[in-house]
This record gives sequence, C-alpha cells and structure tokens, in this order.
Amino acid sequence: MKKLLTILLALMMVLALGACSSSTADSGEPAATDEPVVYNVGILQLVQHSALDEATRGFREALTEKLGDQVVFDEQNAQGDSATCSTIATTFVANGYDLIMANATPAVQACINATTTIPVLGTSVTDYATALGVDSLNSDGSTGVNLSGTSDGVDPTLYAKAVMEIVPDAKKVAIVYCSAEPNSVLQADGFIFAMAELAPDVECTVTTFDDSNDIQAKVTAAIQDCDAMYIPTDNTAASNMPIVAGVTEPAGIPVICGEENMTKAGGLATVSISYYEIGYKCGLQAYEILVNGKDVAAMPIEYASDPVGAYNVAYAEAIGITMPDGYSPLAAE
Repeated sequence: MKKLLTILLALMMVLALGACSSSTADSGEPAATDEPVVYNVGILQLVQHSALDEATRGFREALTEKLGDQVVFDEQNAQGDSATCSTIATTFVANGYDLIMANATPAVQACINATTTIPVLGTSVTDYATALGVDSLNSDGSTGVNLSGTSDGVDPTLYAKAVMEIVPDAKKVAIVYCSAEPNSVLQADGFIFAMAELAPDVECTVTTFDDSNDIQAKVTAAIQDCDAMYIPTDNTAASNMPIVAGVTEPAGIPVICGEENMTKAGGLATVSISYYEIGYKCGLQAYEILVNGKDVAAMPIEYASDPVGAYNVAYAEAIGITMPDGYSPLAAE
C-alpha cells in the first residue's frame, strides 16, 4: 500500500509540474517575480565645466528621486573631444542601455548617430534643429526622431540689451567663440542680428578660436579694438574662462557671458538660465520614457524658466564699473 501511495504522489507531482510548464508555454510569459526593474542609463557629457556639471547633477537627482536604486548610471566625460563622444556613444549602445542622456550638442550628435532605437535625451543644447541639421522642428516642438530633451537657448536680444545697458557708450563689440561648436555660431549670428536692430551704429567683430590652445592669443587680439565682449554659451570658452579673464580684466573690458557659471569664472555679467533646472527637467522626461513608455520622438523640447540678469561683483570692482539696476550679484563660489 505504501508503495502504491508513493507512486501516486510522484505521479501527481509530475502532472503538476507539467501543468505549470504548459501554462507558461501557453501564455508566453515567464512566471511573475518580485524583483524590481533596474534601468541602465548612460550619461555622455562633452566636457567638464560648471554649467554642464549642473545639468548632469539635475538629471541624476530627478531620476534618482523618482527611481531610487532602480536606476544605474554610467557617467562618461569626453573631455571636449568629438571623437571620444562617438566612442562613448558606441559603447553605450553596445551595452544595450535603456536610455542615453547627452549633455551638449556634440554629445547629442554622437548619440543620435550611434543609435536609432535607444531613446536619446539632450540637455544644454541651444537649438535642436541646428544639432540635427534640419531647418526646423515639428510644429509641436518635437524632433520626430529618436531625440528629445531640454534647451539652454536664450533670446539673443537679451544679451544685446545687456551690452547696451552696461556699456551704453559702446561703439565696438567683440564676439568670441569656438568655431567647432555649431551652437556658438548660431548664438553669435543671433547676437549680431539683434545688435543691428537695437543699436545699428555699434560695430560687431567676430574672433574665433579652434580649441583651448589658442584662446589666450585670440582673446588678446580681440580686445585691441573693442569696448565690450560677448561670449555665448560656448563649452570650450566656458572651460577656460580664467584664461579669458586673465586677458580682459587687466584691460578693463566688460565681458557679457552666455550663462552665470562662465560669469563667475571670469566674466562681468550675464542673462542666464539655471542649468540645474534644465537637467532636472530632462530627468523627468527620462522617467516618462522609462516607466510610462512615452515616445521620445513625440516629446516636445522643453525650456528653462525666464532668464535673469546677474553679475560678478569682483570683476565689476576690478574694472571699475557700476552695474545698472536689474542685475543681481552672483554668490561667490
């Protein structure tokens, strides 16, 4: 009797296992588990400087607040080299990451060239149409391709107004930027157009540098015949503002910068957004894509809150200039 009972129990176990296996095969779905989903996110930052660092920090904090330890970051810095951007982007794709955040235009371009399937979000990009090499975005502000993100774009008229408010007698304004950065070219062209509309008698001259090795020489040349200088949100310039200040401050040249971290590091004034804010907004976009399945191609590009005027107190004192109303002193770092 015992032997018969043992055989019957064994047979029942086999049938039960077969039923479970059949159920899994029929449904095509694995058995449910309690393991949380972990998202792997690659972060490609073009170069290290305060503005981009703040955008990356905002992105990480937004996603971490939403997902906690369910998100794992692989953060890489290309040290300003476009070829390195491409190598990092290719590695992210090979690793099969769930999403890539690209910080600055060359980083975005490397990532969208590397993948058409992994969602790419950009930040610290002035103009996404320029980054993509197209005339314009869709009417709803989306790109229609494997890319969305947040912009650091500011109306160039605000910078032109800043120059004329701070240096009302200016006759010549030097514009300095890196020729390898398309967003800098765009901003410079916008500034020249705005200045022509606002103060047609003011002459704008353009000086470009190839990389950080010739910044000092080019800035030195630019200040020989100008009353003020405008430097857009140029990543190479931003990484080397102490070098710029070493030339412009002794010469008493007011330098209007594209953003506040550049100004803190070696400029006079800015009309700036918060890079932490655009990074944070980018992180919220990432959450919508990863968790809620939003289509990156249909997500409109987002922008920061209204920019505000700010100035570097030490630089103003050093060149003996009194700032007009409407510009807040930047806190010393």
